[in-house]
Amino acid sequence: MRICDLAKSRVRYGYFRIYILLRREGWRVNHKRVHRLYRDKRLSLRLKRQRRHVSAAQRERQPAALRPNERRSMDFVSDALFDGRGVRALTVVEAFMREALAIEADQGIKG
Repeated sequence: MRICDLAKSRVRYGYFRIYILLRREGWRVNHKRVHRLYRDKRLSLRLKRQRRHVSAAQRERQPAALRPNERRSMDFVSDALFDGRGVRALTVVEAFMREALAIEADQGIKG
């Protein structure tokens, strides 16, 4: 009951802060028990929604490609081999047909 009271009075506190408050009040409790009771009473904190960046909100979306060879995109893709060496690939993709026009792979491609 004391966990519920603390959770209602301090809404933004998680189970570990409530555990610390209980210990300060003199309760001899284990943090694992507090976590289990906190979870059983469904007192978990709501996760904050991730905010979009301001710069992304001001950008205009590019119009979709209406015919072949109208727009191309390129990007670097990187991965690692089994022995830890890095591999980078430069990919060029045609936007309308969504086909790879070129893929250049090497260990030493610079940006």
